[in-house]
Amino acid sequence: MTSHRKKSKFTVYLDPDVTQALADFAARRDQSQSMIAEAAIASFLSPDDAERREAVVAKRLDQIDRRMTRLERDVGIAVETLAVFIRFWITTTPALPEPAAQAARAKSAERYEAFITALGRRLAQGPKLRQEITEDMPGSEEEKPPT
Repeated sequence: MTSHRKKSKFTVYLDPDVTQALADFAARRDQSQSMIAEAAIASFLSPDDAERREAVVAKRLDQIDRRMTRLERDVGIAVETLAVFIRFWITTTPALPEPAAQAARAKSAERYEAFITALGRRLAQGPKLRQEITEDMPGSEEEKPPT
């Protein structure tokens, strides 16, 4: 079905690469550049195209939301792990007498390097702490009360 409405002339400025791509595409299809440009603009402005773009954006936002949820969970695990360790360490480690405290301070750099080495091995080999902890933590969004 051909439309008999009068068409309007419309001038646009295109990048030379886009102009060449349009000319090449029109030649391959044996169509006019005007018809190809009109179809492209109509497709871009169609509600279907807008819905398709919105669906792509929504999908990407959902992915970002899932990543943020995992990141929030991992940071929560790290904070709680640190808090438990600090509480345990403070509770179980008595203060050292001064001569022993000086010796401990002198040894601290060596012990810290050993810690960093062990941490590096753990990160390289796994499993990660977050993989060892169940996904169904109390208060997580996945856990829904029965209805």
